[in-house]
Amino acid sequence: MTPDNEPQAVLPEGWPRPKGYANGVVASGRMLFIAGMIGWDADGVFHTDDFGGQCRQALQNVADVLRAAGGSGDNIVRMTWYVTDKREYLAASREVGRAFREVIGNYDIAMTAVEVKALIEDRAKVEIEVTAMLPS
Repeated sequence: MTPDNEPQAVLPEGWPRPKGYANGVVASGRMLFIAGMIGWDADGVFHTDDFGGQCRQALQNVADVLRAAGGSGDNIVRMTWYVTDKREYLAASREVGRAFREVIGNYDIAMTAVEVKALIEDRAKVEIEVTAMLPS
């Protein structure tokens, strides 16, 4: 652990550092589980059907829940992304990366991305679920 108990990325010896995520994370504190966030605002309104725009909004929704619990992007230890089209996700990677840096900031997060047939909300293109460790 780091001196201030922030999550710490784990990288096995000899493994290359992954781009945009961590292979594992060590953390301690209070656990926060954030339900899947999609690309609509707090009122349940989609403002775009653009994949990158929906990712930015979903990430902002995650950040808002973190902030409400007294946390920030630095406290995220795990993310699972559900996307309806992996090609659309890959094509928007620069925009998604920019949104991630600006809204979340920290890349030392264990992440998984999965392509799914559909999400419950028909207009949703991405759903992001998060586990965070808040300081005790």
